[in-house]
Amino acid sequence: MMDLGLFLIRLVIGLTFAAHGTQKLFGWFGGHGIAGTGGWFESIGMKPGKTLALTAGLAELAGGLLFASGLFLWFAAALITGSMLVAIIKVHGQNGYWVTQNGYEYNMALIVIALGVALIGAGDYSLAALIG
Repeated sequence: MMDLGLFLIRLVIGLTFAAHGTQKLFGWFGGHGIAGTGGWFESIGMKPGKTLALTAGLAELAGGLLFASGLFLWFAAALITGSMLVAIIKVHGQNGYWVTQNGYEYNMALIVIALGVALIGAGDYSLAALIG
């Protein structure tokens, strides 16, 4: 049952994270694409905005898909953690912990989930197990 639990966690968190990447890259799921995200990044002092939007989008898409599949799990966790640390430092950290005040609660939860699963391993229901 633990392997099934790991699969469910990886699938939901990974695909959600990948979807956030597609918001930044392609404007899918109500996102703003590279131009819109880049403009917002510039407005909060992150320059060059479009380059950083592309980098963030690719990290979120790749990290999410790798995490969901269980392949290169430590690399996936590093991409997720790095993205969330930037979000905490540049956006949410100044607002305190609670997400209801636009704080970093959600970002911290994603970091802990990514690192926790990486420490446990992907489990039997993963590409890593299939090819390993």
